[in-house]
Amino acid sequence: MKKKVLESADIISDEKKSKGMIDPVTLMKIKSMEMRARVVVEGFMKGIHKSPYHGFSVEFTEYRQYTPGDDPRYIDWHLYARSDRFYIKKFEDETNLRCHILLDHSKSMGYGSVGYSKAQYAGTLAATLAYFMFMQGDAVGLATFDNQIRQYMPPRNRPGYLHRIMLALEMTPEGKATDLNQPLKNISEMLKRRGLVILMSDLLTSIDKLELDLSYLKANGHDVVLFNVLDPEELNFDFNSPAIFEDIESGKTFYVDPPAAQKEYADKMKNHMASIKSICRNLGVDYHLFTTNRPFDLALLEFLHDRMHRRKQVRRPGGSSVRSAV
Repeated sequence: MKKKVLESADIISDEKKSKGMIDPVTLMKIKSMEMRARVVVEGFMKGIHKSPYHGFSVEFTEYRQYTPGDDPRYIDWHLYARSDRFYIKKFEDETNLRCHILLDHSKSMGYGSVGYSKAQYAGTLAATLAYFMFMQGDAVGLATFDNQIRQYMPPRNRPGYLHRIMLALEMTPEGKATDLNQPLKNISEMLKRRGLVILMSDLLTSIDKLELDLSYLKANGHDVVLFNVLDPEELNFDFNSPAIFEDIESGKTFYVDPPAAQKEYADKMKNHMASIKSICRNLGVDYHLFTTNRPFDLALLEFLHDRMHRRKQVRRPGGSSVRSAV
């Protein structure tokens, strides 16, 4: 018995179809990180429930006894007729996972041209994913870093723990330069059990060692997702007048004539992004580029789409499922 599959075309919507999504500028006016995450997730779930698809499971793997609060749609009435007891079909999505969110708290994340910084956007994105996974019964942890790990909270799913994560995400980045190498190496040594690792960073640093950095995690069996968070002006360099620019991390200042610098900047940024995508593709890392003016709902959509795609790939010959960290 199989549940109807929610295909890629059904879950991933074009930017033109995102009119019903929450404007991030409006959302960021909410002071509470936890409240922001709740607004996004609950709005997202309502949208899914209004669709003809009632969940993301591909097929159920076993039964468990019904408990108050379970969705009665998944009661197996044929089994009830035989046993006179209520049983729920347990879907693959119900297998709990351990998720580690790694958040860049370097100074460069403090830049923002849309009314809030990359750090605030990335923090809200992390809060949204944490809230969603916590609702699914998954264990969620958090690590913040710059050139070293600044705080670490191991994955847990227990009362009050999500609130602690939200408070940690509200902290203002006070780190220095971004250095992925040492933090990712340290994290890979700390994580003893396989799980899902979500890395969020602007990646505005040398990526010479990025492949090695990510390979630490992949070599230990972790499933890795990378959210590359950038301000729209960083991606497009939409400046018109000559001005003094300051490197947030080093404090150095530079005189720049934007019209003269745009071509060189665009070429370097294009090559930088292409290299990141190539590294992720080679290692099997799910890559997402998000500018800080994109709705958080889209991040959830893309995240779930990739999880579904990854699950479909992990199959034994003959079509049976292989349990994985997705």
